[in-house]
Amino acid sequence: MIKEIIHDPFRLSIKSTPADAEDVDTAKDLLDTLIANAEGCVGMAANMIGVNKNIIVFALNGGYMTMFNPVILRASSPYETEEGCLSLSGKRKTKRYRSIKVRYQDELFRVRIKSFEGFTAQIIQHEIDHTNGILI
Repeated sequence: MIKEIIHDPFRLSIKSTPADAEDVDTAKDLLDTLIANAEGCVGMAANMIGVNKNIIVFALNGGYMTMFNPVILRASSPYETEEGCLSLSGKRKTKRYRSIKVRYQDELFRVRIKSFEGFTAQIIQHEIDHTNGILI
């Protein structure tokens, strides 16, 4: 189900709690909301729809990927960039890494580890910041 986007900085700055199997429906709602906003959005975190659970979704190779409880294990090649956010107006400067390694759980809550580069790595970093209550 498509959900309303949260714009309140206070609500967005609350750190998310770990997700579990009971949060699968939230992940589906998050993905539906991302797809509905695909024209101006490439990734979302659950707190952007008012649910403070550690879940992110993002565009990947013409499809979408969902991560539960993602954690960046390694990051390399820092750079400065500007990012926008569906929840906040304007663009802001931030530091990102060109290459990251992420541990997360898939939809069946199996632990996975995967490396990402370039724009996909940037999207994941932005969404993980959301789960940690960091506003860009």
